[in-house]
Amino acid sequence: MKSMEEMIKAAQQAAETISKQMEESQVKLDGIEVEGKAGGGLVSVRATAKGRIIGVSIDDSLLQPSEKGILEDLIAAAFNDARNKADEVAAREMASMQQGMGLPPGFKLPGM
Repeated sequence: MKSMEEMIKAAQQAAETISKQMEESQVKLDGIEVEGKAGGGLVSVRATAKGRIIGVSIDDSLLQPSEKGILEDLIAAAFNDARNKADEVAAREMASMQQGMGLPPGFKLPGM
């Protein structure tokens, strides 16, 4: 039978391993790129799966004063589409990481 000291040490090592894997997964998510689109691709937003915005592309046809309101709506829609895609990729990556650690599906780690 393990002593209490051995069990505490094993728990600390497990926590350190999980913490390191969480940090690595955050770095990985920041390297995965998604693209949100709106208006049939007239506006696109590139973001990382972590949610960092990389760039915005706007079709020249929308660069007219009369299209200002439409452009603003499309930019917001493209940002939201990119955010949704980033969330989906992040959820898949986190589930994969948890499975790799042998944690049950749906188990919530701190910071997730």
